[in-house]
Amino acid sequence: MGTGVSKSSEGSSHGWEDHAGGQQLYVSLKMENYKRKADLIPHVYGSVPLVGSWDPSKALSMERESKSTWELSFVVPPNHETLDFKFLLKPTNGNAPCIVEEGPNRLLAGGHLKGDSRLAIFRFNADEVLEHPVVIKADRVSPFDLAASWRAYQDNLQPSTVRGIPDVSINSVPETGTENSSASLELDLEHYVVPAPPAAANSGLVYAANMTETPRSLTRSGDFPTSDGLSITSYHQKDNNFPSERPPGIKMEIIIPDPLKGYSASGMVESKSVGTFSPLQKQDTQRGLFVDRGVGSPRLVKSSSASSFTLDLKSYAENKNPMPAAAGAVAAAAVADQMLGPKEDRHLAIVLVGLPARGKTFTAAKLTRYLRWLGHDTKHFNVGKYRRLKHGTNQSADFFRDDNPEGVEARNEVAALAMEDMISWMQEGGQVGVFDATNSTRKRRNLLMKLAEGKCKIIFLETICNDQRIIDRNIRLKIQQSPDYAEEPDFEAGLNDFKIRLANYEKVYEPVEEGSYIKMIDMVSGHGGQIQVNNISGYLPGRIVFFLVNTHLTPRPIFLTRHGESMDNVRGRIGGDTVLSDVGDLYAKKLGNFVVKRLKSERAASIWTSTLQRTILTASPIVGFPKIQWRALDEINAGVCDGMTYEEIKKNMPEEYEARKKDKLRYRYPRGESYLDVIQRLEPVIIELERQRAPVVVISHQAVLRALYSYFADRPLKEIPHIEMPLHTIIEIQMGVTGVQEKRYKLMD
Repeated sequence: MGTGVSKSSEGSSHGWEDHAGGQQLYVSLKMENYKRKADLIPHVYGSVPLVGSWDPSKALSMERESKSTWELSFVVPPNHETLDFKFLLKPTNGNAPCIVEEGPNRLLAGGHLKGDSRLAIFRFNADEVLEHPVVIKADRVSPFDLAASWRAYQDNLQPSTVRGIPDVSINSVPETGTENSSASLELDLEHYVVPAPPAAANSGLVYAANMTETPRSLTRSGDFPTSDGLSITSYHQKDNNFPSERPPGIKMEIIIPDPLKGYSASGMVESKSVGTFSPLQKQDTQRGLFVDRGVGSPRLVKSSSASSFTLDLKSYAENKNPMPAAAGAVAAAAVADQMLGPKEDRHLAIVLVGLPARGKTFTAAKLTRYLRWLGHDTKHFNVGKYRRLKHGTNQSADFFRDDNPEGVEARNEVAALAMEDMISWMQEGGQVGVFDATNSTRKRRNLLMKLAEGKCKIIFLETICNDQRIIDRNIRLKIQQSPDYAEEPDFEAGLNDFKIRLANYEKVYEPVEEGSYIKMIDMVSGHGGQIQVNNISGYLPGRIVFFLVNTHLTPRPIFLTRHGESMDNVRGRIGGDTVLSDVGDLYAKKLGNFVVKRLKSERAASIWTSTLQRTILTASPIVGFPKIQWRALDEINAGVCDGMTYEEIKKNMPEEYEARKKDKLRYRYPRGESYLDVIQRLEPVIIELERQRAPVVVISHQAVLRALYSYFADRPLKEIPHIEMPLHTIIEIQMGVTGVQEKRYKLMD
């Protein structure tokens, strides 16, 4: 990119003490392209210090950071000469003309744009105009930090001078190269995209509030308008995700540890430690990290420090509070909470609090998905959805004024309807309700607590965001996606209306100070922030806090793929630890090339495998990225059936074969695991995936990937054993503020 020319510090108003100490500016230019045409790539071009000329042929291509964001980053001195530049869209077809953004040149000085930060406007013709938000961010970086980063990656990195600065990029292509081999990939990865299944993880394509619980109290009475074209079917969400019924007669052994004695993992798992790192020598001579997550056969065993009892699930299901479909410690803790706590504590209401555009619905949807995946019967109730059904979608900002008694009464009415629906569902057996609304005044929260008194325990979850950049982004998404503005053709008019609505809420907002609460303060960015907890106790509230601490909105992809075909796959045997077949070796090479091309600009990406050699061998052609081995990613433990074919099991162990056929979710192999056991041991992996801010490639096994995929796709527990997870296919999960989206690449037949 050009380092720029340093100016004299005389006459400067900024003070250059940092510059004297060697500080540099790491500048990131980002363009959000929600409606970009597929054949146009964003570029930057400008004055001599920036790129060398105003020649579009020499413009610098921006790199895709996420599905909708492109970025160009560079380093300059903090007192660099003013840089003037523009954005342009360059077609992939070199013969087509470039489209230059309208308006004056952009001027960058000291890491900040001079003047207003305007949209990038591209005009194709008189009728077609594209507008893209632009974000500029500059961080001061010490040269010593840059040197430390270089030193840390020195074995796998090489210096890059493509942009004229001492940049660092990953040397992710083996020295021998594969350009001429049969395993090489075409540069256009879209060639390998295949259609995702109908129930794919594509919540990012639907407004999050529309995927919440259907307002039963309104649909029964039919008390909602239809003149505005709002159809109840557009909001309908099937209610059969997590059935409470269980096969009759099933019994589960529950172990409750003695609280007077220390907890020890040695009696539960095969590993010697939990969460430790140790170097592991791999067959390809590269050293990687082994993460021992304490997972061998995670069945709870009897010990002198535990008291056991047998619980008849058939009789227990007759209770209005059935135990969640979880295993091991999850079930034990849940049952203990229900048996020892007050009656109202058997049901939990997570009540969201916060101003609009603070990520409440996003947080509620993620929390709902997590609790469902753990096996807790959870539903998401969105009051905005009730309001739209009851009063229509075309309410102006005046409807939300606190000095509008009709508006206040109408909003309180739909909040009470949603709360009553949630409590009725809990009385029918539901466990956790997530109540999604602003609930921004103490009076509104007192109303909810009065409705819930003696029926469920309320924990307020307040989301506070002071980062105006994030708030502005959320507001833009709200205008683009919310049904409230679906009939507003003028984006600016909708934006002004929402800002007035927001101001109405800000005038009367009262932070939570009463009852049990969790405050998330500036946590959404994933960089810093704090979380405050008051009067929180119990197993499930503790899990919720732990999950929320590790979640954020940073967009990043997660790639799921099975190992290449193994010799046991060829023989039809389950389990085992065999090497790859020739076909599996070919897939490993193709996967290596795919990762190189897809993640070439992602320096912080990592590769996760199980500890079994077929996943390690599949990852071996991937160079330039750190590799971490998780025991938690090992295939489901088949116990005494390990190494057998299904035909052999059917012939020699017919009772086991039939038991597995009847209930694959709960069936546990003798001395092995069930799918519920796998879910239990994968929880640390899910938490770590949520915590990551860089791409992750997970190379694992069929049962494990089914469980991981079901989390992102929000699939019912009963469907997990039947999710299609083909060999030699990569599932790309895009996580970000708009939700979860999926794309599949099939590299081999």
